[in-house]
Amino acid sequence: MSELSELTGKFERAFSGRLVSVILYGSAAAGDHHEKASDLNVLCVVKQITPRELGEAEPILKWWRELGNPSPLLMSEEEVYNSADSFPIEFGDMKRNRKVLFGFDVIADQVVHPTYYRAYVERELRAGLFRLRQQGAQALSNPVSLLKVCLASVSTFCVLGRHALLLAGLEAPADRRAMIRMLGEKLSMDTRPFDTFLDVREEKPGVEATNMGELFALYLEDIRKIVEFVNAMEGKK
Repeated sequence: MSELSELTGKFERAFSGRLVSVILYGSAAAGDHHEKASDLNVLCVVKQITPRELGEAEPILKWWRELGNPSPLLMSEEEVYNSADSFPIEFGDMKRNRKVLFGFDVIADQVVHPTYYRAYVERELRAGLFRLRQQGAQALSNPVSLLKVCLASVSTFCVLGRHALLLAGLEAPADRRAMIRMLGEKLSMDTRPFDTFLDVREEKPGVEATNMGELFALYLEDIRKIVEFVNAMEGKK
């Protein structure tokens, strides 16, 4: 992708002699990137991060966000080597699917402890479910607003659902559709909400989210089942 090459070049010029690594991770590194619905997740590692580095990074981050991408994760070498247990989902994704765009593979030797990993996935699932309920309760009478709430959350729940399967020792597919099908079979879930919201996000022709009240209720039930699935793993690892 040309924009990734341009991003890497900008980092090289800005952090001349101090840039350690630039790594693409997540769905794009796994070959499951959808231009209209997927993020380009990038880790940028610098020898140290001071106000100087932040100032040099500012125009690059602004340019990258204006392209519609999330800000790169900017970390120092020391932070990379001491943060795996604090960010087990991110580091787990990097361990599984990554592409080194510049420098050293700083992720290769990182270890994510299973206990921290399970607890973090459950916490993120529960927090997401609570947030979805709060936001949905304010939009139940407005199908358009309710759809926006669901669309804003579906990618996050896809990520967390995939990690739920990985925690169970299953080979969760990188492809979101295949992963959702696996979740549906494993947890006896009605996957229509996920399928519909992903279709709408990807702007598939002829797709409309009708009966939003019913879809939202099913969506909440699906997420509740994923939470219970992860919670039941406590003490088993």
